[in-house]
Amino acid sequence: MKKIRWGTLVAYIILALFAIITVFPFVYMILGGLMSFRETTTIPPTLIPKHFEWSNYAKVFSQAPFGRYFLNTFITASVTTIVSLFNALLGAFAMVNLKFKGKGVVQVVLLSLLMVPGEAIIFTNYNTIARMGLLNTYIGLVLPFLTSIFYMYYLQSYFGSISPTIYKAAMINGASDWEYIWKILVPMSKGGLFTVALLSFISGWNSFLWPLLVTNEDSMRLLNNGLTSFASDAGSETQLQLAAATLTVLPILILYFIFRKQIIRGVVRNDLKG
Repeated sequence: MKKIRWGTLVAYIILALFAIITVFPFVYMILGGLMSFRETTTIPPTLIPKHFEWSNYAKVFSQAPFGRYFLNTFITASVTTIVSLFNALLGAFAMVNLKFKGKGVVQVVLLSLLMVPGEAIIFTNYNTIARMGLLNTYIGLVLPFLTSIFYMYYLQSYFGSISPTIYKAAMINGASDWEYIWKILVPMSKGGLFTVALLSFISGWNSFLWPLLVTNEDSMRLLNNGLTSFASDAGSETQLQLAAATLTVLPILILYFIFRKQIIRGVVRNDLKG
């Protein structure tokens, strides 16, 4: 048997410790959703419930319109994913393959906008949405997120790895830009496009601050905002909040475990050919 080096052993111990620290809050969230209120508030905290309170999940849907929250979140996340991916695809293609005047200026402007934090313009966006009368509407929830400079630059670096001779050959053979995008560029860039789509969907699913500003009706709330339904002047029902949080995270975990190979492939870009 090969001797284990002390450096390797220490590295594995450190990795194990960080893994426990990272995973523990998620595990406790799942277990806390199956505890009683008393168990979630005792000090020292209870780690394993004496009796699994499966009825907490039924109470989540009976005490708040959690099904409506799921529907609202799915609609807004899906719309922003589809539209932002389409816009990022066209924008990245134009920046990589097309030649036009002022292209460098456009790139500099977009890059400078990328450096502006979202919190700096969120109230300006709110005033715009309010003046347009789009508060408590799906349009108001998704409008500021229908395009993303970050996703465009990600796809731009991805498309830049494709040989420009492929685009020139397609033009020589009489293909239009539209045909090149859908018949050549998209099939060759499935990994990157899938990664952008998944990141956009996760971002929309986890949205909190913007929906909190533009919605004040219970029927238009999203999942993360709906967690406040289990808090009142008398205190928070922590066991229901943990159960609801588990339901909120579950769809994203399912997506990750199903498509984790595509995510890794899209990041390392090992599926590009040519």
